[in-house]
This record gives sequence, C-alpha cells and structure tokens, in this order.
Amino acid sequence: MDFGNMKVPKMPGLGAVTAVVTVGILGAAAVYGSANSLYNVEGGNRAIVFNRLYGIKNEVYPEGTHFAIPWIERPIIYDVRARPHLIESTSGSRDLQMVNVGLRVLTRPVPEKLPTIYRTLGQNFNESVLPSIIHETLKAVIAQYNATQLLTQREAVSREIRKILTQRAAAFNIALDDVSITNLKFNDNFTASVEAKQIAAQEAERAKYAVEKAEQDKKSAIIRAQGEAKSAELIGQAIAENPAFITLRKIEVSREIAGIVSSSRNKVLLSSKDLLLNLGTFASEGKV
Repeated sequence: MDFGNMKVPKMPGLGAVTAVVTVGILGAAAVYGSANSLYNVEGGNRAIVFNRLYGIKNEVYPEGTHFAIPWIERPIIYDVRARPHLIESTSGSRDLQMVNVGLRVLTRPVPEKLPTIYRTLGQNFNESVLPSIIHETLKAVIAQYNATQLLTQREAVSREIRKILTQRAAAFNIALDDVSITNLKFNDNFTASVEAKQIAAQEAERAKYAVEKAEQDKKSAIIRAQGEAKSAELIGQAIAENPAFITLRKIEVSREIAGIVSSSRNKVLLSSKDLLLNLGTFASEGKV
C-alpha cells in the first residue's frame, strides 16, 4: 500500500488540553463553592462553625442564611428548643422501700454556650449527661423521704428534684424548663399493706359511725320516754282537775271516726256506742 498520499489529522496542542482541563476544574470549583458557601439555620436552631485551620469558632449564628468558606468551614446545627425526656429509676426510700420513679424533664442547650457544649459533650449531649445526673439526683432525693411522704408530699418531692437537677444540669450548660414525676410505683408487698391499712381505717370509721348512731338512738329513746311520761302526767293531772277532759277527748275521737267513715266509699254500720254519740249520758253523769 502507498501511504505517501494519506493525510494524518492534526492533534491539538498541549496548551489547548491544559486550557480545557483548567476551565473544567474552575467550573467544578465554582459549582462546589456556590453550593457550599451558603447554609441556612432554620427556626428554633442555632449554628456554630468548625474551621479546619482554627477549630470551633466561638461565635453562635442565629436563624437565617449565612456564609461559610467552602471546604475550610463546616456549619454544625443545634436544635435549641425544649425537648422532653422520660427516664425511669429505681431508688430506695428512707424506710427501705424500693420505689420505681418515672421522671419527665424538658431540656434545651444554652445557646450562648454551644461552642463549649460541642467541645466537651458533642452533639448528643442529652444522652451523655442526663441519665447519669437524673439517676443520681433521684436516689439522693428519694432517700430523704419515707414511702408515705412520697405519696402525700409528691409536689414537694418534685420541687426538690427540680432544684437539685437544675443546678447539676447548669454545670453542663443545659437548661431545664420543667421537671415532673410521671410515675411513682412501690413493690407489691408495700402496695398490699397500704390497701390493708386503708381498709382497716374504713372499717374503723364505719364502727365509729355505728357507735355514734347507737348513742344518738339511745338519747332519742330517753327523750321520747321522758316526753311520753310528761304527757301522761299532764293528762292525768288534767283528768283529776277536770273530769270533762275525758268527754272532750271522746268528742274529738268521734269526730275523727265520723270523718273517716264519711270519706269511705264503703257502707259502714256502727252502733251509737261505737260512734260515741251517746253523749247525753256524759252530760247526765256530769250533773250527778
């Protein structure tokens, strides 16, 4: 074959290749820089910045859009809103009763101390601090009360726990917004003894009521007997002083009988003696 007349395509020079590569690198850097130079801090959050040259900056960035040097700086976002945590702990009371206490706490990091929190505790500060200080605080407070006081003075116990726990959490730059006891459970033996005590107290109150009722019934019977005796005495005295008193009582009784008979739908035949209509005899007896 004759290769003398063949045309070989010209290859671009090294300078053109370098220019293309340079443009590509610059374009990629521009895209990376534009995508990573701005970051947003959402509502309820705060940001701190880690710089590869200086470490964690001391400045805390509020909500909004902020600038960061690409690759050199990296934002770290913290949620500074109060979050609930439920923790249970078993502690011994002063009278050696085992108590299972459930505690609900609302915690949030102190925004101004976020750089310190990140340096000492990291981002999972709640998980690394709260369980230990809550368990210790509960054991210290519960040991000051006996089982009965824990039931009757629950609000005071909750205040004492909150006071101590707030001081302990403040040492780690954590703020406590609320502390409340959600569960207070004793062992089965103590619960059974409390129920038996309540039943005995109710039985005692019921027996006391029965005794008081009997005393009142006794007083009522005495007063009733005294009244009847006084009434009999007065009736006897009236009869002795005025025999016509018996006649008056018979008239009253006959009136009552006549009223009952007249209002009845049945026909009733009674003798004059039953109706006490022979009052003339009383008049004649009065004259005698």
